[in-house]
Amino acid sequence: MKAFLTKVRAFSREEDGVALTEYLILLALLVGGVITAVTAAGSNLSAAWGEWGTWWTTELDPPA
Repeated sequence: MKAFLTKVRAFSREEDGVALTEYLILLALLVGGVITAVTAAGSNLSAAWGEWGTWWTTELDPPA
C-alpha cells in the first residue's frame, strides 16, 4: 500500500499528472454541459417536432 501511495504522490507532483487532472476537469465540465443542454432542450424539441409532424400531415395535400 505504501508503494502505491508513493507512486500516486510522485505522479501528482509531475507536470503530466497536473495536465491530466486539468484535462479531466475540463472533460467533466464539457460532459456536464452537454447533458444539461440535452435535458433542458429535449422535451421542447420533441414537442416542436411533434407539432411540425402534425401540421405536415394535416395541412399539406399530397401531390396528385
